[in-house]
Amino acid sequence: MADSAQLPHTHDARLEKAAARLPETNDFREASDIFKLLGDARRLKIFWLLCHGEECVINIAALMGMSSPSVAHHLKILKMSGLIESRREGKEVFYRADMTKTRVATLHSFVEKLMRICCLQN
Repeated sequence: MADSAQLPHTHDARLEKAAARLPETNDFREASDIFKLLGDARRLKIFWLLCHGEECVINIAALMGMSSPSVAHHLKILKMSGLIESRREGKEVFYRADMTKTRVATLHSFVEKLMRICCLQN
């Protein structure tokens, strides 16, 4: 960060302190990628649903009013991102949010606070 003598306008001293600790743009990449991933309302809704239990594609599709292939596509993206996990039981695959990961639990809480909805587990 340029020192204050090089800044072209007056600024808040708090900003200067924050700028001194400002990480590189690349350091924000993971958070940015997660926001892009959850930028689709249907995918975000599926993620939120799976934070409260596990379910198979057919039941998620029914709950969401979507086709199974569309739900499967969203689940694949969420799984590749590490936000959800799956387990196989015979021919059926069940999905759930990986709540053991701090970022998943944080995202779940963040979504609920933003939307002012109550967690079903409380």
